[in-house]
Amino acid sequence: RIMLGVYASDERLAGLRTQLGLDRQIAAQFFSFLGDAAQGQLGTSLVFRRPVLEIIGERLPPTVALITFAVLLSVAICVPLAMLAATRQGRPPDQAIRGVTTLTLAMPSFWLGLNLLILFAVLFPIFPVSGYGRGFLDTLWHLFLPALTITLSLAPILIRTLRSSVIEALQAPHVAFARTKGLPHRLLMSRHVLRNGLMATVTILGVNIGWLLGGSVVIENVFSIPG
Repeated sequence: RIMLGVYASDERLAGLRTQLGLDRQIAAQFFSFLGDAAQGQLGTSLVFRRPVLEIIGERLPPTVALITFAVLLSVAICVPLAMLAATRQGRPPDQAIRGVTTLTLAMPSFWLGLNLLILFAVLFPIFPVSGYGRGFLDTLWHLFLPALTITLSLAPILIRTLRSSVIEALQAPHVAFARTKGLPHRLLMSRHVLRNGLMATVTILGVNIGWLLGGSVVIENVFSIPG
């Protein structure tokens, strides 16, 4: 009835049911669907009246670009903050970072995105209100606010995980040995501490990338990104 309209005749409804295979047994419909999906035939969209696979092919690149930008931005922001929090454990910088990340974790992503949109696109028109952009730099400019929204939602998990891993790595015997040998602090942190601390964080990030493929739809709607 959605496809044909509320005033469609019984004959047209029966014909469409036969065309869609809805008059067959549930098991037959299910295995038929699996067979079609394995061949890349995902049916026709009720909204766009076009093949679903064709629509996915058109709309996947903006989503992948947004997630890639958000992941890179998350790494650029979370790694320095987690290192700072771990090396200043229990001190004001550590408490401030944990407090802010806890606050952003409690905020719904769509609400956070709307506030960033109002602040940096309306009150202070630094970034565009919506759209995807054309060209590499223009696309980055358009995707910055939605990527920042995803980053602020993802950062609390990454920062807490990396902070805990770095604190644990700092207490390892090989780090203490390297410190007694007089290894410079920067090399100590990069070679022995950060490298070991990143393993758990990379795992958490990988899991969340899969979640972002579906979860980014809310952010895309807020910022009118054709993903």
